[in-house]
Formats: sequence, structure tokens, C-alpha cells
Amino acid sequence: MKTRTLLMMVLAVTFTVFSVQAQQNTKGLKKEIKKKAVKEARKEVKKFKKQGYAVAPGALPMEKQIEAAWMRQYETDEDGYPLYIVASGNSVANTTSAAKLQANELAKLELAGSISTQVAALIESSIANQQLNSEEAASVTKTVAAAKNIIAQELGRTIPLFEIYKTLNNKNIEANVRIAYNSKKANEVAQRAIKKKLEEETDIAHDKLEKLMKWDN
Repeated sequence: MKTRTLLMMVLAVTFTVFSVQAQQNTKGLKKEIKKKAVKEARKEVKKFKKQGYAVAPGALPMEKQIEAAWMRQYETDEDGYPLYIVASGNSVANTTSAAKLQANELAKLELAGSISTQVAALIESSIANQQLNSEEAASVTKTVAAAKNIIAQELGRTIPLFEIYKTLNNKNIEANVRIAYNSKKANEVAQRAIKKKLEEETDIAHDKLEKLMKWDN
């Protein structure tokens, strides 16, 4: 009985030690991310202000927006992979709202391009492991290569990281935005969108498509 009690005490102490160490490691990581984000933000803010950019009236200061953006860019998941995919967009229009809208659409396309590039690499690896003939493999490659616009349409809401503006000499407004999207969710969106397109445009058997489109998110 005493041995069992002693063992339970040892396990409890060990668990507590590991828990404290994990908390310390998490705090240390957050502190390091914060330090790197502040450093990058300062450089970027200096560059943007020199170019004449400012934030919209009532918005958070540029320093805070860009620092928060860099924090997101440095975040990783439990496996050490980037938690978010980040993209930027820049556009000029005669009103702030129009410039912002166009810049966001361009950023979304850039985002979709990054996602489709990552997915193309995963599918290329998957093709090699599946029993696809040369014609089927060519159809898959062609569909994935044209997937950027499909994925962009399926993304839905993105996370705005910062929005800055400047007035040009001709009174037009230039908008510069940065957005983010969860990497895991992006992977899921891409899988659904590309699978649907392949089902519509190819004669590849359903079971082959199921196997082809399975990879770890």
C-alpha cells in the first residue's frame, strides 16, 4: 500500500514538473515570436511610412496592425509548420473602398496561388503512389495547374492582417493589404475544390480519386 502511494506521489510530481516545463517553453516561444515580430514590424512600418502610407481614420495604429500581422506569420502548429498562409495585395482606385476591395481580391488570388502550389506538390507525390495511367495523370496535372481561381472562389472569409492607404498625386487612393488563412483549412478547401473539378472534367474512377485526394492535412 505504501509502495502504491509512493508511486502515485512520484507520478504526480513528475506530471507537475513536465507541466511547468511545457508552460515555460510555451511562454519562451511566445516571447521569442513577439521579439521577432516587433523587429520585423518596425522595419516594415518605417518603409511604409516613408512611402506615404497611413491607416484609415479610427483604425489601429500601423505599428500595432503590422506587429500583429507578423505575430500571425510566425505562428506554428504542434508539428512546427506555419499555422497560416499569408498573402498581400495592392491596388489603386478613385475611392478607398474600391481600392481596398480590389487589393483584397488580388491578395486572395495570391493566397489561392500559394495553396494550389502546395497542393500540386502533394498531388504529384500522390499520383506516383496511385495506379493512374498516363492520360489520367495528365488530366489531374492539368486540373491542378488551373486550380488557383477555383480555390480562390471557395476560400470564403479570410483574416485581415493589416490595411494601409496613401493618396497619390492624381488624388487616387492606393491600398495595400495583407491577409491570412488557416493552413489546415486551406488544405481542406483545396481538396474539395479540386476533387469536384476532377469529377466534373475527367473519367477517373471514383475510388481512384478518393485515394488520390487523401493526404494528411
